[in-house]
Amino acid sequence: MAEVLSQSQIDALLNSMLSGGDENKAEEKQPEKKYRKYDFTTPRKFTKDRIKMLNGIFENYTRVISSRLNAQLRTTCEITVESIEEQKFYEFNNALTEGDVLAMVDVTIHPREEGGQDIQAEDPVMVYVSTSTALGMMDRMMGSESDVIREVPMGYTYTDLELQLYEHLLKDIIALMGSSWENYVPITFEYNHTQVNPTLVQLLNLDETVVLVDMRLTFGESEGRMSVVLPGNMLMSVFGEVNRETMGRKATSENHSEDIFDQLRDSMLEIVAELGDTQLSLSDVYHLNVGDVVDLGKSKDSPVFLEIGGYQWFTGRMGTHKKNMAIKIDEVCYSAEQRSE
Repeated sequence: MAEVLSQSQIDALLNSMLSGGDENKAEEKQPEKKYRKYDFTTPRKFTKDRIKMLNGIFENYTRVISSRLNAQLRTTCEITVESIEEQKFYEFNNALTEGDVLAMVDVTIHPREEGGQDIQAEDPVMVYVSTSTALGMMDRMMGSESDVIREVPMGYTYTDLELQLYEHLLKDIIALMGSSWENYVPITFEYNHTQVNPTLVQLLNLDETVVLVDMRLTFGESEGRMSVVLPGNMLMSVFGEVNRETMGRKATSENHSEDIFDQLRDSMLEIVAELGDTQLSLSDVYHLNVGDVVDLGKSKDSPVFLEIGGYQWFTGRMGTHKKNMAIKIDEVCYSAEQRSE
C-alpha cells in the first residue's frame, strides 16, 4: 500500500519546490559570525584615534629608515607597518627565545612651552629585530652580495662581533625615530644598551599595557620582522603633552581672534564696481565732455562685478537706494576659480 502524505508534509514539499531548495543552501553558505572577545576586567587603555595617530607616525618612520637602510645595505629595502595593537607585555615576552636580543631605548620628551622641563620616561622602549633578519643585514654591511637570509638554528647566540654590528645598526635606526614625532611633540630616542637573553630579565611588569608595532622588512629576496614595544606609561606621558599643546594652541587662537576682528572692523576696504570695459583711442578720450555717452556693449540689466583687491568677489545689479546709486549683490564668488575670472 502506498504511503499517504499528511497535509503538513504536502505543504512543506510544495514550499521546497517553489523555493528551489535555496533556503537550505543559504543556511549552509552563511558562516557563523565570529566576535572578538573583550575582557571587561582589563579595558583598553588607548582609543582608536590614538592607535591611528601611532600608525601615521610609524608609517612616516618606515619611509625615513628605508632610505637610510638602502644606503647601508646597498640594496633596495622596503619597510611596511604590519600591525599596531595594544596588548599586555607578557604576550610579547612569551614569544621571545633565549637567543633573542633587544635594543633598550631611553625616551626624553621635550615640552614646547617656555620654561617647560624635559620629561624622562621611566620605562624604556624596546626594539626587536628577528635574528635571521639582523644577521642578513650584517652580512650586507660587511660586503656580502647575497640577498638570501641564511637559516639560523634554534637558540642561536650572537657572537661579540655580531653584537657590536647589531649595536651599530640599531643606533642609527633608533636615532631617526624622533623625527616622525616632531609634528606632535619633540621626543628624543637614545640607544642605551643591548639586552641579551631578555627572557631571564624582568624588563617591564608582565601585566604592563604596551603598544606593539610590527613591521615587515624586505630587502632583495629576503623578508624579516622588526618590532617596537612602546610602554603604556611612556605613551600616557606623550599623549598628555600632546593634549596640553593642543589646548594651548586653541587658547592662543581664541585670544588673538578677538583682537584680529577688532582691527578688521575699523579698517577701510576699497570696493570697485566694474560696469564693463571697452577700448577708446587717445583722441576720443581727449575730446570727451560732460554728458557724453560711452557705449560699453552691455544692456542696463547686465550683471555688475564687485572687485576687492583686484579679484571678483561679488556679482550684482545696478540700482538706486535713497536717491543714491547702489548695487544689489546677487551672488558671492566663493571659489578661487570664480574670483579669478
